Amino acid sequence: MCLVFADDLISVVSSANSESDLSAALRTAANRLGFDHFALSYDRRPGTRGATSMLIHDYPDAWAKHYVTFGLAGKDPVRRACGKSISGFQWRYINQVIPLTKGDYRMLMVGRESGLGDGYTVPRHLPGEASGSCTFVVRPDGTLPCSMLHCAEVIGGAALASARKIIGAVAPRAKSVLTERQRECLLWAARNKTVPEIAIIMAIREDTVIEHLKFARDRYGVHSRQSLILSALFDGLISFADIFDWKRGT
Repeated sequence: MCLVFADDLISVVSSANSESDLSAALRTAANRLGFDHFALSYDRRPGTRGATSMLIHDYPDAWAKHYVTFGLAGKDPVRRACGKSISGFQWRYINQVIPLTKGDYRMLMVGRESGLGDGYTVPRHLPGEASGSCTFVVRPDGTLPCSMLHCAEVIGGAALASARKIIGAVAPRAKSVLTERQRECLLWAARNKTVPEIAIIMAIREDTVIEHLKFARDRYGVHSRQSLILSALFDGLISFADIFDWKRGT
């Protein structure tokens, strides 16, 4: 059934040229897929030119007001799970994506009390540029249309691509801000190696390691090793695989 109208929905979502167009397209898509609500958020990296974010949804007013009034974005387990999933996930299985606290369960319960039942969230990440998600939700008494989730995945991805286009995002130039040796020092630092250890591994002086890391911090405008590592991860200069695959290998 999904294949029958998927192409039409993707076409409408992809051709949206404004927030209102995209909102209308997602409302239509949600209804035709068997969902009751939708939400799309797109956040560009701070400091980029032009508009930096987009948020459109047709969630119940009670939940939207609660979410904004109490500043729940930073506590949202769904938003947090987006950073740990490479593909869409159902809310009912969110505890398989991230560990949930009592506060997370309470927040999900408040969502149900405000009119949001189970949902399916499609995350997307562009290192160094932006992150976003597109979510389709059913009412608390509704049943998630599991046969439509593959279709929701594709439409959600197309919607986020449209949001990026509407905002006017321009991909950053793929040019490293660090030299190869500075990046190598940073990578070993991310692997929790000390300055003396890095010096031995790279066969250079400790003073040189300190200089490389200081220059890297200056280039990113940060003052700690942790902030430097996070900045490099965000830019795609190093990856989680670079760090964790090495640790598993050792």
